[in-house]
Amino acid sequence: MNKLSINDIEVKGKRVLVRVDFNVPVDEEGRITDDRRIRAALPTIENLSRRGARVILVSHFGRPKGVVNPKYKMDNIARRLGELSGKEVVKVDDSIGAEVKSRVAGLSDGALLLLENVRFHQGEEANDPEFAKELAAPAEIFVNDAFGTAHRAHASTAGVAAYLQPAAAGLLLEKELSVMGKALTSPERPFVAILGGAKVADKLGVITNLLEKVDSLIIGGGMAYTFLKAKGLEVGQSLLDAERVDFAREKIAAAESRGVKLLLPFDVVVADRIKDPGVCRVVPVDSIPADRQGLDIGPETVKKYAAEIEKARTVIWNGPMGVFEEPQFVNGTKSIAAVLAASAGTTIIGGGDSAAAVEQFGLADRMTHISTGGGASLEFLEGKELPGVAALTDK
Repeated sequence: MNKLSINDIEVKGKRVLVRVDFNVPVDEEGRITDDRRIRAALPTIENLSRRGARVILVSHFGRPKGVVNPKYKMDNIARRLGELSGKEVVKVDDSIGAEVKSRVAGLSDGALLLLENVRFHQGEEANDPEFAKELAAPAEIFVNDAFGTAHRAHASTAGVAAYLQPAAAGLLLEKELSVMGKALTSPERPFVAILGGAKVADKLGVITNLLEKVDSLIIGGGMAYTFLKAKGLEVGQSLLDAERVDFAREKIAAAESRGVKLLLPFDVVVADRIKDPGVCRVVPVDSIPADRQGLDIGPETVKKYAAEIEKARTVIWNGPMGVFEEPQFVNGTKSIAAVLAASAGTTIIGGGDSAAAVEQFGLADRMTHISTGGGASLEFLEGKELPGVAALTDK
């Protein structure tokens, strides 16, 4: 990583604006159902606090669309952060303005202040320079630890860096960039990528970029049916991106010409519908009934994919193998997760549904790294520059 880290800068007595990602899932009563993102930010918060920084935390939460919405206030998040950190967390009712400046001025070394939801202001998502300037005004240093939003050029992720120097990476952001960066630039080989999820369209750039780097590319999930169609197979009622069949055909040819092993399903679990399906059965991919849809990879596919993964020294996984949220179609995703958990190589889970799946299966602590950013992970795997990283100070 060629950007400054928090360990490269002096923070004692300094007012440090820290962009974190506290966009946590909540139930209908507003109770936090998964505090993983808050826990992921703790090492950076504790590092800065221990070293005497005056820590000003800023995050978005939900999609309030630039207006104040009580549903998206940060009070429960402040409470949970206090419980997890064991420190008092002072929360203010705005992210800019006189009250914020007054509270920041009264902070002592090591203290924590949480600003209100930054997306209550339209200037945040618009990356409005005036709003960024106002957000930066009470602070002296900027730290970005929100990998999950680093692909967005918003005021709190990129704009404030124009007014606060140095701008450094937090420990979580640094870890995300170094672990995934090493996998993309100098992986231990064999290097295997597993791509799943619903749509080919979401992963066009990722497929193209990874085909130049991996030894094997494994395809599962809904996107597999577009590749099977590209091979001339009929896919029944399975999810199909008809506009991307030519793209899939080109990538199959590109893999062959580069000597990359491209693995597609051999058998799939088919049913008449996702919710409350009738009879589910396993069929070879060349025998998908016209009135059925493929909703998970089959047992033979699991075996073939597992054999490839077991040989790997580096594995990146982004996207489930089927509709794992439904018990009838969980086996493919769960089996692949179990193989990764048992791997002796480096295993990287690229955020989003894959991260949710390994958490659900109780296998998260057996992976080398689970990314906190779905969209950011995808753009990083595409080889794109992330605005929230580009804005930081070079070493």
